[in-house]
Parts: sequence; structure tokens; C-alpha cells
Amino acid sequence: MKYVDVILPLPLEGVFTYSVPSSLQPYISERLRVKVPLGRSKTYIGVVSKVHDSKPDFECRDITEIIDRKPILLPEQLRLWQWIADYYMSPLGDVYKAAFPAGMKAEDGYKPRTETYVTLQQKFRNEEGLHRAIDMLKRAPTQSKVFMAYLELSHYDTLEGETPREPIAEVSRDELINVSRQPTASLRALVTRGIIMTYERQVSRIGNDMDDDAATNLIDKDRKSGLSDAQQVAFDDINRQFLTKNIVLLHGVTSSGKTEIYIEMIWKAISEGKQVMYLLPEIALTVQIMQRLQRVFGSRLGIYHSKYSDEERVELWQRQLSDHPFDVILGARSAVFLPFQRLGLVIVDEEHETSFKQQDPAPRYHARSVAMVLAQMTNAKTLLGTATPSIETYFNARAGKYGLVTLSTRYKDIALPQIEIIDTKDLQRRKMMKGAFSPQLLAAVGDALSKKKQAIIFINRRGFVPMIECRTCGWVPKCENCDVSLTYHRTTNTLSCHYCGYTYKVPSVCPSCDESDLRGRGYGTEKIEDTIQRHFPTARIARMDLDTTRTRAAYERIIGEFASGRSNLLIGTQMVTKGLDFDNVAVVGIISADSMINAPDFRAYEHAYMMLSQVSGRAGRKGEQGRVILQTRQPELPLLENVVNNDYLSFYKDTLNERQIFHYPPFYRITYVYLKHRNANLVDSAAFFVGSLLRKWFGERILGPDKPPVAVVKQLHIRKIVIKIENGLPLQTVRQYLRSAQSQMLAEKRYNTVQFYFDVDPC
Repeated sequence: MKYVDVILPLPLEGVFTYSVPSSLQPYISERLRVKVPLGRSKTYIGVVSKVHDSKPDFECRDITEIIDRKPILLPEQLRLWQWIADYYMSPLGDVYKAAFPAGMKAEDGYKPRTETYVTLQQKFRNEEGLHRAIDMLKRAPTQSKVFMAYLELSHYDTLEGETPREPIAEVSRDELINVSRQPTASLRALVTRGIIMTYERQVSRIGNDMDDDAATNLIDKDRKSGLSDAQQVAFDDINRQFLTKNIVLLHGVTSSGKTEIYIEMIWKAISEGKQVMYLLPEIALTVQIMQRLQRVFGSRLGIYHSKYSDEERVELWQRQLSDHPFDVILGARSAVFLPFQRLGLVIVDEEHETSFKQQDPAPRYHARSVAMVLAQMTNAKTLLGTATPSIETYFNARAGKYGLVTLSTRYKDIALPQIEIIDTKDLQRRKMMKGAFSPQLLAAVGDALSKKKQAIIFINRRGFVPMIECRTCGWVPKCENCDVSLTYHRTTNTLSCHYCGYTYKVPSVCPSCDESDLRGRGYGTEKIEDTIQRHFPTARIARMDLDTTRTRAAYERIIGEFASGRSNLLIGTQMVTKGLDFDNVAVVGIISADSMINAPDFRAYEHAYMMLSQVSGRAGRKGEQGRVILQTRQPELPLLENVVNNDYLSFYKDTLNERQIFHYPPFYRITYVYLKHRNANLVDSAAFFVGSLLRKWFGERILGPDKPPVAVVKQLHIRKIVIKIENGLPLQTVRQYLRSAQSQMLAEKRYNTVQFYFDVDPC
């Protein structure tokens, strides 16, 4: 008897064992999808992780169906799933749910796209038959036009006897109707008369189908690199370091031309018969890079991220398992789960970005780390690129664990932007601020627009205002489900929670004191857009935030319009900081650096430095030097001096000293333990119970339990425990203790409804 261990798409630990009926035993193997029963009436699509002969000590149920003829996963993918589940302390079923597109884990999932094609009935596929058909249509002029158009498109009009002079081509119904410019009723009439018949054909949603010969022809063996001298030195240095290192960091200032180096690295990998995974942190970035890479690599390039339809993602997955996979995959973090049959190079662009870390739902993995592990499993090399390396990455590079290559000048020696710090506290005291704008910022934007240049305004908050307040009694509308105030969105005239989506109609009077003096406090992207339009009424303004970019087409439209000059003033959240490349931007305005700097997070300064440096780097990328107006109430901070001087090394050294003193990465590993429940007293008790257990084992390495800054989300009260583990302690032992604490808490009947999960290496 054969048995299988099956991974199910459920947030449960381990695998489920089923027996294999004799009729299916010849076809079963690892990494196939199977349909299995669970409970009284439910069925799931699971993945076979192991086939064995060991009868379990319980009564097994049979699998009911084998979905695939061939494995849907490669061996290293399954090993990667298991590594993610172990390292990030997440159920294997959650990894399965994250890895597969929805259509691959549902019983009624993916349905192939079909298109209707037309062809001649067999009896008319010769010269004599064509003449008969034409005679039949003499009194039906519209049908005749459709028929003649079909003959031309299909090349049947080249028949000599039964042999065409040109190969017969397939013709789709839509193409025929479009070319003939006749109604579909005329085509249906031809089908009814038995002259033409229709058939369905499966077509790809992702396009780029090509054979091996066509793909090979794209490689120009004598192709000359377009690299500058500095880029060529960096390219050669990367390849030299790859001889002894598996991971290399390319630390290049903004606009130094890192993408050109990536392109040369990709060409080299392809010419060696290898595949490349090119990871970006944000979907917005893929729009520009996609267009650039498509011009270079054409149909060798595949795109994979969450804004593509589920059907498109399923087809790309299937394509990667076929005999003609894409050589280059460009994608956001979920691309790490794709199958690569001959992976040779992984590029992680903007490696510092927090968007690479998955937050909710589980597994809470970091795509950069997962990509490096996948590369190690497949003997591939990893190239990390950024202008502002994460502290851990730069530490590893300086320590010799990774290779390090530096590009310290911009392409064509264009000067880095001039950054001007504006003290808004002083300007407000002197009543010189015009809302959120300093006179210097308004003047700089006005000067840029008058010279036919573009400007970017960065504010890291969407909506119109962060909150409204009654000026009489101080009432502020709060979310019913979360411990946050509601953000006012003027475009929809609603108050909205950015955590749970709860909306509240804007009141005309204060519900607390019945006064009508309700005013907004602070600024969001909508209000900045509204205000700056009044200052520059002829400006063509675009806004890029979560509210305006909910679809793939929206991303492409906003970025395309700004890149082409149809809009000349872009207002956005942190989306505009992430490596976008615009030729004509002369000015970048940063409304307030303070909200980033003052965030209650040990990485606040690191994130602020990166974001401020990155958004500043959008200015002056081509031609004359750009200008950055950075507004803050804390101009004396050394962090801002580092940003102004583009002095990453000083920032790194200062941050590293603080991290060592206060026991943070890269000297310690951080894990957060979260507990959630609707009952505040119960979650407090459970958190104290877990904290006491952990303190017995880890002592002063445990902080908390405490309330996080937002302590209630979706009516669940949250408690957080911080664990700091110094480098050198065996992680497997640490994880065993953490699992034990989780098991002991859940074994307590009073706590078995408390949600408990881990966030390993939080960003």
C-alpha cells in the first residue's frame, strides 16, 4: 500500500497523510496536486510532499483524484517552502497559500482562455470547391465580403488545385470580422450554409510565445556593451568577485546606471544558458523597468506580480515548467515562488526596501532573504543593488561575507542634487509658511515649471487630512474597529480607516457637543494636490498613492503620463521614492521629514535616511543639477546632514554603534511575538503567561509584553513581545523554545482562542 504526505492550504502545522487507492498508485509521485477529503464534507487541493510505504497509526482516507500528470513544483521549490516554514515559523500550509496563484489551489480554479477560429469546410479546400462557394454567395454580398476576406487572410486564395502557394494561416473570428468590416451575422450565415466552420483554440494570456530558435536569435554574440568606463569597471569587478562570493552588493549612488549593469549581467547569464530572476520591491517600479527590459530582451522576458490576473499568473507558472520557459522573470516579491529550471542569477534591486517583507497574511517572509536561499539551493549567484544599503547588508559586505562593488558617481558625471534644509518651525513662528509649503519650495516649483521642467512633491500620507477635529470640544472621529483616528478623503467625502477599511460619513456637526466647527488637521496627498493647484493653476498634476493606483493600468497611466511630460507635477507617497527614472525632474519637494524620523521603531532613522535619499535622487537625473527642498522642524539632526552630503558611510557608522549598544541587528536577531484577541483582559493574561515562559529561558533578551503603537485592529486587541537573540546562539534551539511557548499557551483551555504568531526579522 502506498501513502502520501500532503500539504494543504490551511494555517495548520505539518502535513496530512492519506492512502493511495490501487487505481491511482501507478500515477502518484511527489510534487503533484491531489484532491483529498478533510472533515465530514470538505475537499481540498493539496500538494504531495512525500510518497512512502509507512502505514500511520490511524485510519487513513484515500486521495480522490490526481490533478497533474507532471510535478507542478521543482524539487528545490519544495525545499524552499520547507525552509520558509521553518525559518519564519509559519505553517507549511500558509507557505503553500502564498506560493501558488489562486487558480492552482482551488477545485474550480484556472480555466484556459479560448478564442474562436474559423476555417473552411473540408469539401471546399480545393480550387474547384472555392469556385462553388463563391457562386453560392453571388446573391449575398455581405457574406461574400466576409468569405473573400477569409480567403485572403488564410491564404486559401493562393490555391492551385489542392496546393496553396503560401502556407495556410489560422484566422480568428475577431480578426475576420475586423478586417471584413461586416456584421457577425454574416459569418454565422456562412457557418449555417456549411461553407465555414468554427472551432475553439486555447490561447495564452501572457503572450511572448516563441520557439527556441527564435529565442536564440535574440542573442547577439558580438553585441557591444553600452557601459561607461565606471560601469564597465563595476561590471568586471562583480564578475571577478562572483568567482569567490555567491552574493555581491552593488552600492551605487542614485542615477549611477545600476540598471545598465544589471542588463549586461542578464545578457551574460542568458548567453551561458541560464535563467535570471529580477526582483523589484514595488509594482510601480516594474512599469518602467519592464518597458526598458522588453526593448532589450523582447519575448525572453516574463512579468509576474499581484496586479496581473490570476489566470495570467497561472499561465506564467505553467510556462516556466514547460520546454520554453522565459529566460528572465521580472517581478515583485511573490516571484521568488516561481519555478526556475536553470536559475543562474538573482538580481534584487533596491534591496533595502521594506516592501520586500511580507507583513500579512503569513508567511511573513523577506523576499530578499528567500531569493538568496533559493540561489544557494540552485548554485546561482545573487546581485544586490541599491544606493542606500540596509544596515545588515552593508555590514555583511564590509565583513567580507558578501562581495562589495561601489559606484560613487552618477552616469556621465552628472552632479548629485543640491539639498536645501528648510526649518519650518522657524518659518511658522514668523508666519511665513503657506499651509504645508515654505516660500522656498513654492519658488523652486514655480521656477521649474516656468522652464518647462517637472517637479515631484513627496508626502508620506494619503487622504486629504489625517484627521478632523471639533475646535470646540476636541472630538476626533475614531474607527469602531481599530485604535486609530479616521482619515478624511475629500474625493469620496468619507472618513476612512486605513487598517480595516471602515468608513464613516462626515458629520455636519460634532456628535459630542453639536457645534459645527469641524476642521482638518495635518496634510495628505489629496490636500497637497488641492493646495498646490491653487498656487499653480496651469500645472498638470498627477497624484500617485494607494487610492489612485489600485489597478495595473492606473500605475502604468500615471507613470507613463509623467514620463512623457503630459503631467508635469507629481504628488505622491513613498511610491515615488522607489527608483523611478524620469529625465526632466528639476525639483523634488519633501513636505515633512519629521513623521518618518519620529516613528516608534528602532529602524526609523534607517528608513528615513533611505527614503529621503531615494526621493532626492529623483531630481536632476539627466542634464543640469537637480534641487531638493527638504522641510523639517528638526534641521539640526545629524541624519539630515548625512542626507545633504550623501554621506552613507557616516550614517552607517553612527547607526551601527547605536545598534551594538542597544542589542539590535546586525549584532542581534529580532523576533516579534504577537498575541491577539477580542477580549483585552484575556490577551493581557495570555501575553503575561507567554512572557513569563520566555523569560525563564531567555532572561533579559525578552522585552514586553507591551501594546504596539496601534493596539487594536479589526476589534482585536494586540500585545507584542520582543525577543533579541545575539549572533551565535543556535537558531534551531531558539525556535524550539518559541514553539514550546506557543504550544503551552494553546494547551491552556482559557487561551486556546488567542491568536499567536511570530514575525521573524521584522522590517
